[in-house]
Amino acid sequence: MLELKDLSYYVSGKKILDNVSMSFNVGKKYAILGTNGAGKSTVGYLIMGLEDYKPTYGRVYFNGEDITEKTVYERSKLGITLMWQEPARYEGLTVTNYLTLGGKLDITRSEIEDALEKVGLDPKLYMNRFVDRSLSGGERKRIELASIILLRPKYVVLDEPDSGIDIMSLDMINSIINYIASYGGTPIVITHREEMAYNTEEAYLLCAGKVLVNGETNKVIEIFKNICNTCDHPNVPVSKELKIDGR
Repeated sequence: MLELKDLSYYVSGKKILDNVSMSFNVGKKYAILGTNGAGKSTVGYLIMGLEDYKPTYGRVYFNGEDITEKTVYERSKLGITLMWQEPARYEGLTVTNYLTLGGKLDITRSEIEDALEKVGLDPKLYMNRFVDRSLSGGERKRIELASIILLRPKYVVLDEPDSGIDIMSLDMINSIINYIASYGGTPIVITHREEMAYNTEEAYLLCAGKVLVNGETNKVIEIFKNICNTCDHPNVPVSKELKIDGR
């Protein structure tokens, strides 16, 4: 289990997250919903342990072990990975080299081809392409998804996975989310779109860095649609506590 316990995060005295607690069980599909600026991506960065993203208060646990002070590299070795909303580009590095970490991974050509096909990229056109500025943001997102297929991490934080990808590719993204769960991994989908969250089982709704409600995804989505999509004071939490099934 991956757990966030009472996380608060401040930047220059401004509170970005406020006493956030979440738990993610193996093999289950999760969503973190919220409007822009709610703190969703910050949660993902704290899970991954990015530089300058350490909790001001609270702890992060992996299978009961406190990993709050562990580096990105140490967390990646545990099986935690993050798919960026805006993936990086690498001059001089081919797609094949990127997907095999420069040949360090024992991955066959046919496995690379299969992964690229699953994300809608023709292997003949992309295996020798460079992961540089010649690729669009959508192409980079697809290559990141291909790397997830090949690496099979235990926990995958997908930050706005549909950003920059044609809306017609929603089925492709959902198939990757299903694949992660099928091998026992845990996808955590960060999104502001309810249609992106429907393919998950449990969701957390964030508002102004607070967990407004969590529970079965369909029920959380209904609250999101009824409150957040019509809210005239974005990221100012409602005063009353919302509950699902008495929680």
